[in-house]
Amino acid sequence: MAMNNTEEKIIEIINQLKPYLINDGGNVEFVKYEDGIVYVKMMGACANCQMLDLTLKEGIEATIMNEIKEVKGVIVV
Repeated sequence: MAMNNTEEKIIEIINQLKPYLINDGGNVEFVKYEDGIVYVKMMGACANCQMLDLTLKEGIEATIMNEIKEVKGVIVV
């Protein structure tokens, strides 16, 4: 399935954030973008981290939503 421009931008932003997560022993992977929601998979230390909600909402979600106005939220699957 071909990616649309929004998905390409989302993946680009996630790839820019990955080094920070990898530094802390974690990682994030883009799953899909559907109806204004970005679905991601948290891995490594991020999967069970107590700071997951903070990392997700104030880090990943805030960055993506700031850059791409169509995005309404980010959900971990």
